[in-house]
Amino acid sequence: MRYSRQNKILELIANNEIETQEKLAAMLKTEGFNVTQATISRDIKDLQLIKVLSPSGKYKYAVSTQQDAPISDRFVKIFRETITSFASAQNLVVIRTLSGCGAAAGEAIDNIGLPHVVGSIAGDNTLLLIVDKEENVEEIMSIFNNMLILRNRK
Repeated sequence: MRYSRQNKILELIANNEIETQEKLAAMLKTEGFNVTQATISRDIKDLQLIKVLSPSGKYKYAVSTQQDAPISDRFVKIFRETITSFASAQNLVVIRTLSGCGAAAGEAIDNIGLPHVVGSIAGDNTLLLIVDKEENVEEIMSIFNNMLILRNRK
């Protein structure tokens, strides 16, 4: 539920000028997420959202673009906690996720900076990765297996 909600927050701030936690909470409630101010505050911290000046001259929530932020561990954790399975076919990797977590897993993979990944397409519970060459798929699958092994040890 948390990853679905956080994914919805990312979607909402990308498509709307959201100035306050109250406005964000109200928009989430219209989307079916019953949240408290404390939950919103934690999500903002987890997602490392910042306030930026919008074209209208008001401040709004946005995703931090700071490249050296220590976010890779967070994205690895999202990946570990949301994927249920993955398989490959030629230069494609199909990843199944928990319901509502496809986009969150896709964002995680995009931010982990995997080698050879040309792009990704996310749905509600599925993610498609396009790998540059078929011979590089094995490396991607190995990275995913190692991430899951670490999940199972915890």
